[in-house]
Amino acid sequence: MKRFMLIMALALLPLTAKAGILDTVRERGQVVCGVSGTVAGFAFPDSQGVMRGLDADYCRAIAAAIFGDPNKVRFMPLTAAARFTALQSSEVDVLVRNTTLSFLRDNMVGLEIGAVNFYDGQGFLVRSDSGAKTVADLNGSTICMSQGSTHELNISDLFRTRNMTFKPVIMEQYNALVETFLAGRCDVMTQDVSALAGIISRAPDPSRYMILPGAISKEPLGIMTRRGDEQWTHMLRWVHNALVEAEELGVTRANVSEQLASSTNPTVQRLLGRTGEFGKALGLSNDWAVNVIKAVGNYGEIFNRNVGPDSPLRLPRGQNALWTNGGLMYAIPFR
Repeated sequence: MKRFMLIMALALLPLTAKAGILDTVRERGQVVCGVSGTVAGFAFPDSQGVMRGLDADYCRAIAAAIFGDPNKVRFMPLTAAARFTALQSSEVDVLVRNTTLSFLRDNMVGLEIGAVNFYDGQGFLVRSDSGAKTVADLNGSTICMSQGSTHELNISDLFRTRNMTFKPVIMEQYNALVETFLAGRCDVMTQDVSALAGIISRAPDPSRYMILPGAISKEPLGIMTRRGDEQWTHMLRWVHNALVEAEELGVTRANVSEQLASSTNPTVQRLLGRTGEFGKALGLSNDWAVNVIKAVGNYGEIFNRNVGPDSPLRLPRGQNALWTNGGLMYAIPFR
């Protein structure tokens, strides 16, 4: 037993003694969060200039976990081409920028995968009167796509296998790319399906556009951090797990205080900090998950108001439903 306790103490030592990004963020008094700033539903300023979206709410959740205040976050809009350099050079503390998590990004550019917060796939946006019904109808098309994304490789692979051709129009600035498509200078716009839905929601006449059925790729979007600070990456991963677990347990923004006071569910008690020392293991206060849920709600609430039925995008839950409802969202157990 003594040997076991010694091993556990040594295992926890790096989590409590190592100075890193979490200490830097605390000293600064805010978390700097890299976002797109241009993708409706994920991170896009509203009419008052307030950043809104699923990714933006994840940034607020991180701030709430650390400070108990979701407003202690500074959003840094980044292009797809500049996002990884900004993270590597410590311009931002974390990247929550509808970024596809992939082998190369996890192993070749000095970054770490924190968590998947949205399962997506690459699709194609066309004009409703174009006559295109499937990908097969896009042979020879001029296709708009973002510089620094996975989309060009995906299209190149797909079109090559089908003996099809296309003319790429590649731009770094996303808003300029969208305007180029809406102005008719491209036949097709390719992006993650969720982003295409966001483009339609921003169009002057949404009825003029349609997304072709099906997706051509797997695009697990999520949180990325710099390599070398396990505590920071672990903390961010558990913020995501808390949001998903809260939805599964029925803990919401409206009832979290009541659940904290009266729930007899052992998992709810651990999640909300009534029992155990889960916060200490992450370098946080024991009520960190309470602060997160009070600030942004659970995962389902975040999804619904930003990209789901309560938003202009009206995306179905699909793959982003809880595992209990046939989706892929599955929290690592709080035990």
